[in-house]
Amino acid sequence: MTSEAIIEIKNLKIKFGATWVHNGLDLTVYRGEILGVVGGSGSGKTTLLREMLMLQPPTTGSIKIFNQEMTAASPSTLLQVQQRWGVLFQQNALFSSLTVLENVAFSLHEYTKLAADIIEELALLKILSVGLPVSAAVKYPAELSGGMQKRAALARAIALDPELIFLDEPTSGLDPDSAAGLDELILNLQSTMGLTIVMITHDLDSLWCTTDRVAFLGEGKVLCVEPIEKLVKNTHPLIKEFFHGTRGRIVEGIYK
Repeated sequence: MTSEAIIEIKNLKIKFGATWVHNGLDLTVYRGEILGVVGGSGSGKTTLLREMLMLQPPTTGSIKIFNQEMTAASPSTLLQVQQRWGVLFQQNALFSSLTVLENVAFSLHEYTKLAADIIEELALLKILSVGLPVSAAVKYPAELSGGMQKRAALARAIALDPELIFLDEPTSGLDPDSAAGLDELILNLQSTMGLTIVMITHDLDSLWCTTDRVAFLGEGKVLCVEPIEKLVKNTHPLIKEFFHGTRGRIVEGIYK
């Protein structure tokens, strides 16, 4: 992790009906770190992700990514920035009618002028880099297990060699062994590719295993951003309630 800010969010506000989901939210993400984003139900984790991806414009506030003000970016500037990040959606969002190879190659066909055979080679390399066998390349998403689908979606997310990756509940729905394997893969990719990673998650094991810092959302803001070992000791009522339930105490005990 460096002192260079990749994402700078200031005074972010968004209102749905009469409810302020974010009301003065500030957050900075630094190059090379894995930042976890957590919070209770309704705290606005998914909304924050959608705002950063510019799928949901905020009511007011500033979102700078790679020093570009996203809320005022032209379509061409937005497209240029979007090509520098990758996204793993919670439900994977793989094209069901395309094979894994075709899914991973999709963005390469869309945004590069590479020859078809080069694109196929690059896509296959990404598939192998996430731990999938060569045989998975010709399969359709429905033919894969949940863990393999996650890996295929991650291969697609890194197809353009991004600098920044957004992960939306990456271990959701996975068995413990598959989730642990995906955590290990995330750490490996972050190290080998020099990625900056923003991870929305409720998986306490993932928070302990992978993150450099964790941002806790509540009361419309980021209440605290700290390494997980410090955050679990925070005495704010919402943070204390989140981490010190039965499961939270068990997980914390494992990693102490």
